[in-house]
Amino acid sequence: MYNFIAILIMSLVTYIPRALPIAFFRKKIKNQFINSFLFYVPYAVLACMTFPGIFFFTSNIYIALIGTITAMALAFFKQKLFVVTIVSVLVVFGLEFVF
Repeated sequence: MYNFIAILIMSLVTYIPRALPIAFFRKKIKNQFINSFLFYVPYAVLACMTFPGIFFFTSNIYIALIGTITAMALAFFKQKLFVVTIVSVLVVFGLEFVF
């Protein structure tokens, strides 16, 4: 049930900022600040909803931190999302297995 509610909230949060400008603004929005705000809001909200789950999923906060740093490093070096996800999960799983 929690997963369904989380997916529903994430879909609403990503849909509303994209749908509201279409409903209220008939002309093209030329303000760069508003455009950047509307572009980054879904990503920021999704990160805020998933980031705490990273630290509550593992039994050790240091392992979660290592997995997060691994994911951030791979993303910084522009690896594909699939690679970032698989490598980070394997790092966390390996460290959980060892410790």
